[in-house]
Amino acid sequence: MGETGVFAPEARLELIEGEIVEMAPIGSAHAGAVNLLVEYFGRGAGDLAVVSVQNPLIVGDRSVPQPDIALLKRRADFYSRSHPAVADVLLVIEVADTTLHFDLGTKVPLYAHFGIAEAWVLDLQERVMRVFRDPSASGYRTSFTVSAGESVSAVALPSVVIAVLELFPSAG
Repeated sequence: MGETGVFAPEARLELIEGEIVEMAPIGSAHAGAVNLLVEYFGRGAGDLAVVSVQNPLIVGDRSVPQPDIALLKRRADFYSRSHPAVADVLLVIEVADTTLHFDLGTKVPLYAHFGIAEAWVLDLQERVMRVFRDPSASGYRTSFTVSAGESVSAVALPSVVIAVLELFPSAG
């Protein structure tokens, strides 16, 4: 559709439950948070996971979201033969600066419905990490908020501990 002019070629789009959704522009705070998370998981996950950044994820027949970060099971082809599917996902992370309502109201329930084991939403406004675990068709059964003075790790990668405060570097 980008080639035919329906959408601008540079438009950032996701397919969510059969609907094409234009993604919000990436601001510098959002980009910086993604870079920090990639740094932590890149160092900590080592050979345990592939760190995929803003790449498509096949979720059901009608959804192809692009989470800010997906930690994926290792695969020899690094997902060059096909996009990852739900069974490949260890953790998805959305970074929310201006998109918190969409992330919590649309994307997190989508991830739960299709059985993604764990989802995090880094809330840049409140300076917290919202954690969701134990998926079911009706939502995640476990959720909690990790404040800036606390740490969190993914169930699938317990050795990678993220100090939430470090995701909010002071200007300098």
